[in-house]
Amino acid sequence: MDKKKESTTDRLEEILEQSGADKLTEYLTQEKVNSADREDLFGEYVKSVIREKGFKQKDVFLRAGIDEKSGYKYLSGEKHTSNRDLIIRICLATHMTLKESERALKLYGLSPLYARLERDAVFIIAFNRRIYDIDEVNEILKSHGLEALYEPKMQDGN
Repeated sequence: MDKKKESTTDRLEEILEQSGADKLTEYLTQEKVNSADREDLFGEYVKSVIREKGFKQKDVFLRAGIDEKSGYKYLSGEKHTSNRDLIIRICLATHMTLKESERALKLYGLSPLYARLERDAVFIIAFNRRIYDIDEVNEILKSHGLEALYEPKMQDGN
């Protein structure tokens, strides 16, 4: 864990340790605001990568297997998902590099890819080798006995 993140977490734990029930609502409200800020940053970041790579958002959503309406809602922060695979699909469909996808996951508030997890290792290889076709990534996952990102039909991840 990097020093900055560790110190922030330590500080939050210290605040919670010193706080009573009367401060819990305030703390949780602030965390929701911080979470919403992260999602706004995620949406702006993904939109900028889409523009930079010359794609259209609707084409990214189609490649990711997400219906267009839901896709726009994820990027605007209007809709939230805890489905990490959905965000990984967006990253793949946007042709992000490993570094870009790590940033997107972090901005969305999800755990980064972890090389010691077999499934995450497949994603890391896919990003590094620029394997962006989700069906191809699914085949690699299945060939190693791992769960696919999704079954090839339009889903919104919830």
